[in-house]
Amino acid sequence: GSCRHRCCPGRNNACWAPGARRAHCYCDSYCQRTGDCCQDYLATCRRAAVGCAVGPWGPWSGCSSPCGVGSRARSRQVTVPPRHGGDPCPDLKQRRGCLGQHSTCGTAK
Repeated sequence: GSCRHRCCPGRNNACWAPGARRAHCYCDSYCQRTGDCCQDYLATCRRAAVGCAVGPWGPWSGCSSPCGVGSRARSRQVTVPPRHGGDPCPDLKQRRGCLGQHSTCGTAK
């Protein structure tokens, strides 16, 4: 079996190739522990492992509720996607609570 177009981080049972005698061989980094890597795993996946890299966090959004409890969000972008079994990407979005206090919140009609 060949890992030429697939190299997966961690334990990923969907990351396999047909091996000898119709048995599956794996192209995920966990295959090194279980000993069921495809024949070209080390040469194809591990020699050029590239971990994910992300950019800085963007600004927090405004509160989703002008009056009362709401939430704010911010995000960041992937600058280098993981390849060949490199480290996966961290969270790309964050959310936190907020309290909307628009100037019109206290006025009743």
